[in-house]
Amino acid sequence: MSDAPEKSPTELLTQPVQFLKGVGPAKAELLEKLNLRNAADVLFFFPRSYQDFTVLHNINELANEQLANIVGVVTDVDQHTTQSGAHICYVLIQQDKHYLRGVWFNQPFQLKRFWPGQQVMLQGKAKFQGGRFQMSHPKTTWIDSDQSLEEHQKLLPVYKLTDGISQKQIRSIVASVVDQCADIVTEAFPDDLRKRLEVCGISEAIEKIHAPSSHEEVESARGRLVYQELFILQLALAIRRHRIRTENQSPALEMTPKIRARMLGRLPFELTESQSTALAEIATDMGQPFPMNRLLHGEVGSGKTVVAVCAMLLAVAHGHQATIMAPTAILANQHFQTLKKLLANTRVRLALWTGGVKGKTRTETAEKIANGEVDIIVGTQAVVASKVPFKNLGLVVIDEQHKFGVRQRAMLKQSGHDPHYLVMTATPIPRTISMTLFGDLDVSTLQRTSGIGQKVNTYLGKEESRDQWWEFVRKKLREGRQAFVISPLVEGDDDSQLSSAERMFEMLSNGPFSDFRVDLLHGRQSPEEKDSAMADFASGKTQVIVSTTVVEVGIDVGNATVMTIESAERFGLSQLHQLRGRVCRGQHPGFVCVFASSDDPESNERLKAFSENESGFELAEIDLQIRGPGNLFSTQQSGFPPLMIADLVRDAEVLARAQEDARSLIAGDPDLQDEPLSRLRQLVFARYGRALAISDVG
Repeated sequence: MSDAPEKSPTELLTQPVQFLKGVGPAKAELLEKLNLRNAADVLFFFPRSYQDFTVLHNINELANEQLANIVGVVTDVDQHTTQSGAHICYVLIQQDKHYLRGVWFNQPFQLKRFWPGQQVMLQGKAKFQGGRFQMSHPKTTWIDSDQSLEEHQKLLPVYKLTDGISQKQIRSIVASVVDQCADIVTEAFPDDLRKRLEVCGISEAIEKIHAPSSHEEVESARGRLVYQELFILQLALAIRRHRIRTENQSPALEMTPKIRARMLGRLPFELTESQSTALAEIATDMGQPFPMNRLLHGEVGSGKTVVAVCAMLLAVAHGHQATIMAPTAILANQHFQTLKKLLANTRVRLALWTGGVKGKTRTETAEKIANGEVDIIVGTQAVVASKVPFKNLGLVVIDEQHKFGVRQRAMLKQSGHDPHYLVMTATPIPRTISMTLFGDLDVSTLQRTSGIGQKVNTYLGKEESRDQWWEFVRKKLREGRQAFVISPLVEGDDDSQLSSAERMFEMLSNGPFSDFRVDLLHGRQSPEEKDSAMADFASGKTQVIVSTTVVEVGIDVGNATVMTIESAERFGLSQLHQLRGRVCRGQHPGFVCVFASSDDPESNERLKAFSENESGFELAEIDLQIRGPGNLFSTQQSGFPPLMIADLVRDAEVLARAQEDARSLIAGDPDLQDEPLSRLRQLVFARYGRALAISDVG
């Protein structure tokens, strides 16, 4: 009988989990729920925390509610059954002259696990009760007579679980794979890079992250793995950024002093310092012979639209067309009216292109665009979907869409050259999110300037004061103002969302606002119904509009100064701030009251922060810290693989260093062709090639 051939490293790392030690078909199905399909997945399935048995505590020095590790000798084992039939097991352990009691409820089998004279370690929260400290359901380690105490002073990894898999089982599976495969993982970092970064090797990092002997080993291993994960991401973004700049051609649209003077002379006001800086950055990009890819973000009232208009006028001044695309027809119409006012005394020719532009008007508009008789096209995604026949497109402005797909950009490419791209958002984005989701874009940030927009007074409402709030809203309506009432989006449940808005509409129409005209707006209405509802509200025909978050983006009704947000805990802080921006558009101060339908402490913490903070950028950072990046800005739906170990809050400095290092490396070797970088190249394109539409040329 011959021995089976030894497996190659690739075969070992790609072997299905079903065939790993201690798994089998049944457990393999459970591990699939954790996205563990092969040995490599298990190897890079990192602990989310650790049980710390390294520090031992003295009973006589404990504080109430302290998490502690107590080593002692069992002196007594007892049990008790209550009148209700509940079974309680007691174990008393002694440490010098002091005692602590372990307590287990409805676990009679615990009696057989302890006996007097046995040395044990209990870990749990120590509570002072009945004259001594006790722990309920503590973690227990039995120390045999032939073992040293040091053998049990460990950091035990704690992994994410799924039903049917215990922590003990997953630890055993991971330990087996680490023992078999950790030392065959190919090192991605060249020796000189590892020395410069002062990080351990990949095999050592994997071993230490799963089985550390100290906190220092955890930090050492984590430091290596976090940097590698963020570095791979930033390399992918840097490659895409470099290729856009070197492989794509765009018209060089220089901002001459003459163009700038004529452009600014047509504005009815002077640009703020922040706007001037952003425009200078945009003009520098547009003056290059490769596509600008810039994100312009700033909260409501910072003047993004004016900066975008200037950028479009720069394209027009050079004989090129520009288009600005909004996510809704309502917002597109709003932009169209704004541009008509701003450019009323110029020769700039405008056209509107949305799904609602049909028939003869659509045909005539298309002909004018194709003949170069239109300079600026204002529209929605219909501009892309219907393949508007541009004659000479030089600039695309995308409003309020964080991601504009590579395929969509390709559809706008004109006869051998790409237009420049400017993406705008009023959602303040934390720096670390910007460096990951938008790391292939350059970023300009607009600060809101005092004097632009009105102050908004924000209140955290209580249920008992709701009638007073409705009376305040009625007072403002009688003064001639208008009001929003926002019902939450119930994620994944459109029926609940709709019924919530409808119930609120019925209640307000027949109750507090029965003397006023109330209308309803939600995402499941037809485009015509939405447009009609918003047109009536904009004209003042409707005094109160009950809406879902359809109004979140860009709806300008200057007379609407009051907003009520129901079940506000269901919104993120940035989304709440975006909604708040709807009531600071006119000449009157705004008022927002948020009501919570939950007593959850985290929700209350967020809403309190919202009511006390006017800065969208500060709120975005607070939201990131509280909720984490996965729940913000649809990062889970962005197409990027999730981060396995890096934390965008904790590892912000590492991210910044990784971006700097990646851009520096790509500047010298754009496709990572040097042989020592071959493994890095493989990791970059395997993980992010599809998400960023880049391919390995190596």
